[in-house]
Amino acid sequence: MNKEIFSNISKIIERESKTTTYKFALLRGVIDIIQDNSPYILFSNDRVNFPIGLLVEKWILYYYPIFESSEYIPQINGKTNLAFVFHLKKIISEYSSKGGFSVFYNNLKNKGIPDNLHADFVSLAKKINDTIIRMPMKYIGSSISNDYYSIFHYESGTKSNISNCTDAEFLINSFGTFSIPIDYYEAFQVLGSFISGQDSILFKWAEFSVSASGKNLSIEKVISEVLKSPITERDVKESKQIFKDLLKNEGKVYCVWTGKLITSYDVDHLIPFSVWKNNDLWNLLPSEAKTNNLKLDKIPSIELIEKRKGLIFHYWELLNEKQTQRFQKEIQITLLGNNPFSTWKETAFEHLLIRCNYLISNRGYTEWKI
Repeated sequence: MNKEIFSNISKIIERESKTTTYKFALLRGVIDIIQDNSPYILFSNDRVNFPIGLLVEKWILYYYPIFESSEYIPQINGKTNLAFVFHLKKIISEYSSKGGFSVFYNNLKNKGIPDNLHADFVSLAKKINDTIIRMPMKYIGSSISNDYYSIFHYESGTKSNISNCTDAEFLINSFGTFSIPIDYYEAFQVLGSFISGQDSILFKWAEFSVSASGKNLSIEKVISEVLKSPITERDVKESKQIFKDLLKNEGKVYCVWTGKLITSYDVDHLIPFSVWKNNDLWNLLPSEAKTNNLKLDKIPSIELIEKRKGLIFHYWELLNEKQTQRFQKEIQITLLGNNPFSTWKETAFEHLLIRCNYLISNRGYTEWKI
């Protein structure tokens, strides 16, 4: 398997659009179909083909419990809804008095959707199919290519429908096909369950705890507890005060990213807080508000960091002077490691470059340049 494929998958998950959960649903769906070892999977040269109807089925099963939940679980940023929510909620409403999700699933897999819901179900399936093709399938891969459908290819068209009822087979026979490169198929085949969660360390941990409890606990309960971590809040108060004192004493503060002289500023997390919840003083530097808003959760490019090395050193020296004990302890732990403090600036800067390059190249975070 090509190592580059794993890097690309990481970039897709980390870097690409997070305005909706479509991307996650598409990747999860493909992985689950592969892990199911579906007999509908066909190999053709260097690509692997699947019926889109298999994905439509997966999406219905993923989103049904989310929108059935009494607790609102956002699936899109802003006040708009997912494209197929109206259609899905009609099905959910109809099944609410018939046994809910489990009864719906058994109908879909065995008995078929009742005739009185046929039109509503077909409308839902068509809407999901259209959404998959026009949205995540089109844009996934944008972090590694400027082309649409760079990883997922699709072919429209339907087969002759041999199903006598509206069921899973109906979905398979009612839509076209899509394909992915065989390298991605092999990667998902080997590591897909780790990516989607069924074989992840956390899931296996939860399974063990449920078994050890005599099944008195649920997987969901254990995972929610295992995933708990100390709350780290964005805290720049002390650093902000340091730079206020600096402005008062020296009369000059420069934006770390543009080099411009500024009289008002934001205290920017050099490595964004959303990426790495770190409030170390060395990671907090003054930035022009407009520039900071452009940077957001992007990672500064290696070229930009090197270009601003002098200003970064300048502020690190001032922070070391003002808050010696805290600054030295923090930078030792996060950037210096076992290296002596005697050469702290060059060593810390080198490790900063390594960390940012890793986040961009391996983890797929968006690179930021001015």
